Amino acid sequence: MDDKMNYYPISRKEWQGFYHNGKAPLTEEELEDIKGFNDQISLQDVQDIYVPLTHLIHLYMKEFESLTVSKGLFLHEYVPVPPFIIGIAGSVAVGKSTTARLLQLILSRTFKRRNVQLITTDGFLYPNKVLEKKGIMDRKGFPESYDMEKLIDFLNQVKNSQEEIKAPLYSHSVYDIIEGEYEVIQQPDILIVEGINTLQLPANQQIYVSDFFDFSVFVDAEPKLIEKWYLERFGALLDTAFLDPDNYYYQYAIGNREDAFAMAKEVWKTVNLKNLEEYILPTRGRADIILHKTENHIIDEIFMRKY
Repeated sequence: MDDKMNYYPISRKEWQGFYHNGKAPLTEEELEDIKGFNDQISLQDVQDIYVPLTHLIHLYMKEFESLTVSKGLFLHEYVPVPPFIIGIAGSVAVGKSTTARLLQLILSRTFKRRNVQLITTDGFLYPNKVLEKKGIMDRKGFPESYDMEKLIDFLNQVKNSQEEIKAPLYSHSVYDIIEGEYEVIQQPDILIVEGINTLQLPANQQIYVSDFFDFSVFVDAEPKLIEKWYLERFGALLDTAFLDPDNYYYQYAIGNREDAFAMAKEVWKTVNLKNLEEYILPTRGRADIILHKTENHIIDEIFMRKY
C-alpha cells in the first residue's frame, strides 16, 4: 500500500487515547436506525473511533475559520465563513453511508448551533434512460456515469452559501433517479458529501469535486472482505424486496436464489471490483483520514495524512 507511506499509522488503541473527554452522544436505538445493512458498528466503536474523529474535524474547522478571518483582515472587509465540506469515499458496501450518517448525527449533537446536512453523490448519476442512450448502463457507478458538471456546480453553490439548492434524489430500491424529486440543501454550516467518486479526478474537469472538501475520509477494507459484505447485503435486500413489485431487486427476490447470487457475484467481479481497483482505490491517498476495517466492520487501524 504505497499510498499509505504518506500517513501516520495509528492503532485503534492509540487512536481512542487521543481524546478522553467525550462519550457517544447517541443511544443504542439511534445507532440501530443509522446502521446500514449488515454493519456491526457498536456504541463502543462510536466512542473509540468517531468521537476522537469528531474532535479532529473540529481542529480542522477552527483552522478553516481562522484562515477565513485572516483573509478578511488582508482584504480589509468582512469575509463570511463558507460551509465546511467533508467528503467520505470508499467502495460499494464498505459502510460509507453508515459513517456519513453517524458523523452527521455526532456533529449535530456536538455543535448544536451548526446546521449539519448530508448528501450522497448517487443523486448525480445520470438517469437510467440517459445511461442507456449513452450505451453505458453496464458502467453505472464508473466515473463517466456521473454528471460531474452538475455535482461541481452544486458544490460551488454550497460554498457560495446560496439560500436553497436542489440536489437530485436517487432511489436504491428503484435503482434510478427519482424524476421531479429533490433534496433541498439550505445554507449548511457543515455539509457531508458521501459517495464512491468523491475523491476521483475526472479527466476533463479543471475543477475537481475534492477541491471543495475541507476534510476527507476514506473507508477502507480488503476487497475480499468487501465482496463478502456486498453479497451479505444483497441477501438482506432480497429478504425484503419480495414484498414490493416496484423494487429493483423484486425480480431476483422471487426467482431462484442461487441464480440471483450468481448474478450478484458476476456484478461484483465485472463492475464493483473493477471500479474499486481502477478508480476508487487510486483516490485513497487523497484522503485526510483512512479508516481501515476488518471482520464485522471493526475499525482496527486509522491512517492520518502527514501533509
